[in-house]
Amino acid sequence: MLYSRAGSNDVRATMGEFVSLDVANSSVISTILRHDTKVTSYKIALLRAINDVVISFPDVYTYHQNVLVPLRALADYWIAYYWPFVDPQRPIYQGRRSQRAGGLNTDIAFRQALSSLRLEWERSIGTSSGPSDGFFLINDMKISRKNQLYSPELLQQYHAAVVALCDALEMPICYAGPGKWALFAKPVKFKYLQGQGIPLPGTLPEDRCLVINAELWQTFRDMSLWVEALCIHEWCLFTERLLQEQPEQAINRGDIYRLLTDRPDNRRPLTWERNHIDILLLEGTEFICPWTERSITQGVSYHLDHLMPLSVYPMNELWNLAPSDPHFNAHQKRDRLPSSQRLARALPHLTHTYANYMTSRQLAGVINEDVNGRFSTVPQLISQDRLSFPLAVSQVVGNFLNDVAVSRNLARF
Repeated sequence: MLYSRAGSNDVRATMGEFVSLDVANSSVISTILRHDTKVTSYKIALLRAINDVVISFPDVYTYHQNVLVPLRALADYWIAYYWPFVDPQRPIYQGRRSQRAGGLNTDIAFRQALSSLRLEWERSIGTSSGPSDGFFLINDMKISRKNQLYSPELLQQYHAAVVALCDALEMPICYAGPGKWALFAKPVKFKYLQGQGIPLPGTLPEDRCLVINAELWQTFRDMSLWVEALCIHEWCLFTERLLQEQPEQAINRGDIYRLLTDRPDNRRPLTWERNHIDILLLEGTEFICPWTERSITQGVSYHLDHLMPLSVYPMNELWNLAPSDPHFNAHQKRDRLPSSQRLARALPHLTHTYANYMTSRQLAGVINEDVNGRFSTVPQLISQDRLSFPLAVSQVVGNFLNDVAVSRNLARF
């Protein structure tokens, strides 16, 4: 709409400014990753976390304003990234160690807190932890019905780790770029930033927030795949250099790459969701598979499909779950995203699915909570465009799936 009100010369000038900003911002990102002094992997992890946050909150950019990101949102991603490096049986150091006060100084400030969280997680699940279990944990912690299943001890360890990680995040935020606070301002509480940007959904008044300017946010959106690849590449090189100082570590760059790119490929039981969907089916509710348009009624088998595959982003939020044809889901969709054409055909069926969820008191409460924690424009679509809640959700989910497929160059069906 901005462009439609401008003349053709204004359009070309505006687009040129965006291109120039993208080039300048990408140069800043590249310089931080490749040339900034690094004694730990913090700066790499910071940029990778910002990149993931930009993709994970897909409609904030539509406001074209600075974005206020709680440090705890970045800390969650750090839990997932560093999870495989804090295995007590096989630690992989992420910074230099030195003798201090008669002992060996730790490499990263939060190793003890995150190691304790990992040990408590293993006690909770009754088995050893996989490299991507950190992604499962942070996903479950976002969903109240999930984290209620965990012990108070695990929740306490999780919150302690988040506090330690938020404190550690201040250092790379401070020293990103050519000097102190050169790229980012010092994080302050959200209650002191009112009117200075758009907060991520769920931001609380006491949350310390990183302010990311609108142009830099857009650069991460435009160059997400490149940023992800460069972060992983530089992280592998950095860790390999540290390993050369630790000949006792029988691990190489390829092993580091696999740890950094591991994603969950098994499904956590979705018992609560399936039970409530089964109740709707028993009451005569009909679902439609969004991909095959097959009718799903009582007695018909179905998969609870992750619209955004777990291998891309582990999200068990209810808007991301839809009853679907089990054969198609297992053999054709798998871990791929729909093409634009298939997605357009599926949106009415997704709207129908969300409308069905709203007929259940339990599911209605959950999908409202999950949507409000992920998408910021749904209330605006309802109030200004007068869309129903199910239609507004299907629109933002459709845009999300398409944007991620394009930005990450993912396989589509």
